[in-house]
Amino acid sequence: MSVRIFTDSTSDLSQQQAQQLGVEVIPLTVRFGEEEFVDGVTMTPAEFYEKLESSQQLPQTAQINPDVFEKVFKAAREQGDTLVGIFLSSDLSGTFQSARVAQQMLGEEGIVLVDSRTVTFGLGLLVREAAAMRDAGKSAQEIGQALDELRHRVRLYAAVDTLKYLRLGGRLSGAAAALGGLLNIKPLISVQEGKVESVAKVRGLGPALDWIVSRIETEEMDPEHMVMFGHTASPEVCGKFAQKVLEKLPVAQYDWAEIGSTVGTHAGLGAVGAAFIKKA
Repeated sequence: MSVRIFTDSTSDLSQQQAQQLGVEVIPLTVRFGEEEFVDGVTMTPAEFYEKLESSQQLPQTAQINPDVFEKVFKAAREQGDTLVGIFLSSDLSGTFQSARVAQQMLGEEGIVLVDSRTVTFGLGLLVREAAAMRDAGKSAQEIGQALDELRHRVRLYAAVDTLKYLRLGGRLSGAAAALGGLLNIKPLISVQEGKVESVAKVRGLGPALDWIVSRIETEEMDPEHMVMFGHTASPEVCGKFAQKVLEKLPVAQYDWAEIGSTVGTHAGLGAVGAAFIKKA
């Protein structure tokens, strides 16, 4: 019997990363008008941002339905495996609830589900923790119990470079977006306890990223755990930001993620951030 780890495409693991970790990714769908794409399969992050930049309307993402989960879970159990499913926050999508419906249809034995209470590279961070525990010989139940504790300590902060997509999504008025653009305002967002929230506004991207570094110091990052860096089509800026963090903080392990469609729809191009686990 082996432990198999499942997540959804909002974890923003590339196909190569998922393969290296031994993790199975179940994709959401993305719709631009009448065109529908499979997140991370028939549309890469690069293709998504190219299409987003030219679109006058925001795309829509669709949650995974229970039938998909039932099929995947059933096939894994028939092979004699136990399952750990780690999915995006139930406050942001019905995907986790769909997984719960499938679990109830099949019976809960051997299926452990975790509501990550986060998304994108914060979710990817928890998936990596789960893979490390599996490789250390932990059972599905032990992994689930550990993640239930760790998820409340995950912190994700990101600086948004453009206000265009917050305006298109109705989260910001046109006048406020125009004024913010003139003043070079960069909103800072956080994902904590399941929800995306605005936590600060800073003039200039450099100072905004410095704010995140300072916040990581203030929140006392746990150096025993990995740090994840993420960006929306901005690898160079993310690399410089990561270097700042690595110079100031005792980071033992880190990895990268290109933020996909779920968060990227509202953050737009040029967003950069980090996710970490704070001390208990």
